[in-house]
Amino acid sequence: MTDPILEVTGLRVAFGDAEPVVRDVSFDLTPGRVLALVGESGSGKSVSAMSVLGLLPPQARVTGSARFRGEELVGAPVEALREVRGAGIGVVFQEPMNSFTPVLSIGTQIAEAVRAHPTSLDRRGVTARVDELLRSAGIDAPGAIRSAYPHELSGGQLQRAMIAMALAGDPVALIADEPTTALDVTVQAGILDLLRELCRDRGLAVLLITHDMGVVADVADEVLVMRRGDPVEHGPVADLFAHPQAEYTRALLAAVPALEARPASATDTADHTPRVERPAADATVGDRRPATAPVVARMRDVSVRYSRRGAPTVSGIDLELHAGETLGLVGESGSGKTTIGRALAGLVPVAEGIVDVDGQDLRAARGRRLRALRKRVGIVFQDPASSLNPRQSIGWSIAEPLLVHEPDADRRGRVRELLEAVQLDPSWAERFPHQLSGGQRQRVAVARALALRPALLIADEPTSALDVTVQAAVLDLLRDLQQDFGFGCLLVSHDLAVVRQLADRVAVLHHGRIVERGTTEAVLDDPQEDYTRMLIAAAPVADPARQAERRRARRASEGVVA
Repeated sequence: MTDPILEVTGLRVAFGDAEPVVRDVSFDLTPGRVLALVGESGSGKSVSAMSVLGLLPPQARVTGSARFRGEELVGAPVEALREVRGAGIGVVFQEPMNSFTPVLSIGTQIAEAVRAHPTSLDRRGVTARVDELLRSAGIDAPGAIRSAYPHELSGGQLQRAMIAMALAGDPVALIADEPTTALDVTVQAGILDLLRELCRDRGLAVLLITHDMGVVADVADEVLVMRRGDPVEHGPVADLFAHPQAEYTRALLAAVPALEARPASATDTADHTPRVERPAADATVGDRRPATAPVVARMRDVSVRYSRRGAPTVSGIDLELHAGETLGLVGESGSGKTTIGRALAGLVPVAEGIVDVDGQDLRAARGRRLRALRKRVGIVFQDPASSLNPRQSIGWSIAEPLLVHEPDADRRGRVRELLEAVQLDPSWAERFPHQLSGGQRQRVAVARALALRPALLIADEPTSALDVTVQAAVLDLLRDLQQDFGFGCLLVSHDLAVVRQLADRVAVLHHGRIVERGTTEAVLDDPQEDYTRMLIAAAPVADPARQAERRRARRASEGVVA
């Protein structure tokens, strides 16, 4: 075993005169190994990691020890910390779109990171170094990425560019804070492969901060579990998954939705109905709804174009959704999932085809008729922090649809009912979004979407950035609310485990077209299309041994020796 590069002992962090938010955290980072720091939001993961490099606000009080190559970092002068930042320990931040400056090209910003450390490179040499870094981060065309601006890149490209910047100082350790949050499964798999290769080829020691237990199973060697600032369990990844000792660890693992099917004899614990056999490809009857349930949304041969001369974003779309049923739309970014949802909500123009919502032709609706039809559609957006008005209380946000469509309604009473329906205290109506956690904000977003008792609910990545326990609670909530309200739900998601847990049927989108459809069990257990099989193979499962097998099989199918 190689000696640790970073030794953290008895780390404690407090802000001002308040009680410590991190207490007695200890861990080592070793070359060529990945330590995963896991736990719910607020458990102290990021605070612990950023305190090592002195990246917390000035009011933070850090005690304990963090020795990097024998040098103490806790209490070290700023000049000493600057020498370690980037050159000793690189950082991959959670939100690359927010971390990059939007008005500077990617190449300019990576070049700035290169020049931040002593170098004899001239301008041309710095450009060559930027291209080298981008290639090491898995980008095949560095010139195009170098000249692009952040908004011109996909999430995966941005994340790779962020990793390239973190490598600019040739660090020996890397802190990766939620490096795959909200990424498609195929992009996520690529990022995880890259982290694994950096550990193997460069001998990097990696501290991985994540709430995704599938990611932990895929890439980590050790795991440190934290809860409310306290370490609760620490050990090798295989031992922790196979024999978790702490009750909290067991709760985290139990909350992870399962991607892979249970044995054929098992029953679905959510609805207590046995798994069904694969139906005909054009079947539309789900598992939980009555066969006579009314159709709440129908699309026939639909195409959507964002410009008159451009190619259609989606084309030839045929979908049918019934009351009480959930249809999952899956596919990579850019496949057209959100576009279909927006078309059903009347938010984007449909170039061709038929769109019916709650029995009415959406394309023919105008004026009052269109307004009344939109009342029948509720939307849960991906990021509740961005979709809720920060200047208004959550009660106001929930009541706003009533103010627009039903001005005579008892808004105060309806808000109280909706908050109770999403299991929040009605007294919270006066709180503001920033006073709520991510899961609580998502519950508010669901309450607002249901304010007008819609026939159709469009849920666009409703749990992509949530902790596993919060995600499980939100999924249970959506299922319970659907039973109570009877709406049909269009679930847009890249998380196939979430789709398995919530959806009755699945439609797989690729380049704007549906390439496969059927019941959830049929599509995920017996996919007929290569693209669907590729999506399923790229999704990690929360079992280190099983995930290692899946990774080897995926890499072999790609012609790569694992």
